[in-house]
Amino acid sequence: MRGALTPAADSVLRDSAFLKLLTSRLTAATAVQIQSVVVGWQLYAMTHSALTLGWVGLAQFLPMAALVLPAGDAADRLPRRLLLIASAAIMTLVSLIFLVLTLSGTRSPIGFFATLALFGVARSFSGPSLTSLLPQIVGEARLPKAIAINSSVFQIAVIGGPAIGGAIYLAGPSVAYAVCAALFGVAAASVALIRRPLPAKADTTTQSAFARFTAGIVYVRSRPIILGAISLDLFAVLLGGATALLPVYAHSILHTGPAGLGGLRSAVAVGAFAMGLYLSRVSLNRRAGPTMFVAVAVFGLGTIVFGLSTDFALSFLALAVMGAADMISMFVRSSLIQLATPDAMRGRVNAVNMLFIGASNELGEFESGVTAGLLGTVPAVVLGGLGTLAVAGAWLWLFPALRRVDRLEDVGRPPGTAG
Repeated sequence: MRGALTPAADSVLRDSAFLKLLTSRLTAATAVQIQSVVVGWQLYAMTHSALTLGWVGLAQFLPMAALVLPAGDAADRLPRRLLLIASAAIMTLVSLIFLVLTLSGTRSPIGFFATLALFGVARSFSGPSLTSLLPQIVGEARLPKAIAINSSVFQIAVIGGPAIGGAIYLAGPSVAYAVCAALFGVAAASVALIRRPLPAKADTTTQSAFARFTAGIVYVRSRPIILGAISLDLFAVLLGGATALLPVYAHSILHTGPAGLGGLRSAVAVGAFAMGLYLSRVSLNRRAGPTMFVAVAVFGLGTIVFGLSTDFALSFLALAVMGAADMISMFVRSSLIQLATPDAMRGRVNAVNMLFIGASNELGEFESGVTAGLLGTVPAVVLGGLGTLAVAGAWLWLFPALRRVDRLEDVGRPPGTAG
């Protein structure tokens, strides 16, 4: 990764297996975004309660938190491709259940929460499997570029998905759920078409199930740089979870409809996509650690600006800046984890990372909903942004090794763990 991208790295986009994985990533992520907009708007219209939006996040997080560590172990012991296919099939079923609930005309959110919990189960297995499958397909030499491209493709979905979801909602939520089911089906088929033998270094130890499940936690705790990176993201996004309250801003503060909500949700991805394209072309060669801290601080400042804004254009710009900053943080964190983890451990270490990400996103949505219910929407978002800034400052002191990271490729593995 030193200097210019190598020919091997440039060849990643000519790899058919990688392109099939990207197709699956794009279609599944687009479906997730459409579904998120539709479920959020449908439940808020049903209850007119910001707390309901918090329960949406919690319903997905609880099953994921319970299952993600065993799922990480499964990703190190079973074919990751098959786990991805099974997860996409469950997500297809989730969309079909939402379709049935909508057509039945139910006015109770309970069925939606239960279905979101099933979606959380699917996500607990898809996350570690997908992240761990990527290095198997592209190899470590091309991995940083593949991470940036994969993240950019995800952001395309995050840009287009909410806008598509807002537009389709005008035709009815049942139409949107049917589209989501079809997209999840394409995602499963794309992974099924990856036929290349994938060299896996499976864990063949005779440890107890508990020891295997917690091996990822033990590994992360032994690596202060990795622990600092993922915990920084956890607490920064946990406190700065303004996106959970976007339906409230669209409905009651900025006074836009479902299409406006889709635009706001896309704004974060616009900034992230632009930054992802930059990172896919230009290597982050120096000062990776300090750059991550600056990005988290910018994310906090953007959250404050968004919280105080009553103008759609300014709100869109603030969200785009937040997206760009979050992409930098994610790129550094993902690269550190993948480059410093042996293949036989990647499923479990990525499961720990996913648990942190899920806590910061879904649990952050719950925290934002509760805080907004107690203090009001604007104070909740502004206080969250201030909390993010405080976390960035505290982590500078708590994790000096992370602050001193210069080149990503210099983060080696401890002796005896080479993959």
